[in-house]
Amino acid sequence: MAETISTNQFRNGMHVELDGGVWRIVEFQHVKPGKGGAFVRTKLKALGTGAVVDRTFRAGERFARVHTEVKNVQYMYDDGNEAHFMDEETYDQFGLPRAEVADALAYLTPSSSVQMLAVDGKPAGLQMPASVELTVTETEPAVRGDTVSNVTKPATLETGAVVQVPLFVDRGERIKVDPREGRYISRA
Repeated sequence: MAETISTNQFRNGMHVELDGGVWRIVEFQHVKPGKGGAFVRTKLKALGTGAVVDRTFRAGERFARVHTEVKNVQYMYDDGNEAHFMDEETYDQFGLPRAEVADALAYLTPSSSVQMLAVDGKPAGLQMPASVELTVTETEPAVRGDTVSNVTKPATLETGAVVQVPLFVDRGERIKVDPREGRYISRA
């Protein structure tokens, strides 16, 4: 029997089961109007799709709580169907379907560390760091006199991802990239 919680036990970051899916409580607010019953206004984020929805529940409504944990894992390799990772504490190896982690793989090099979210002990997704350092493998050469600010060009990184970079960035340079938004931050 799963642990159930009521709306007055809600906390930001908590995970609950709703409509057959797992949702993270982004924010919530208890509302007690002058007339009628109290209710809870929430903003929920779907764990699988990333969709954010606003929902309102009656005070005292009960939900199944989903236990989550974050583990440090090391990316090992991608075989085309699955991306393989290793738990850094237990050295257990496991694979995640490539389609579920394709966005993150564009910014991961083999043997890089990343955090994995586990829901009820099963891998559920990756949490990327705020920035990663990668080498530019291909980009147009800088042309002398190109000094206009805020002009960008595409650059291919060592992982195959393409990001927009300023004109002064050349092939072979290491740059910092925000993997959550896929944008250039600075030279490394």
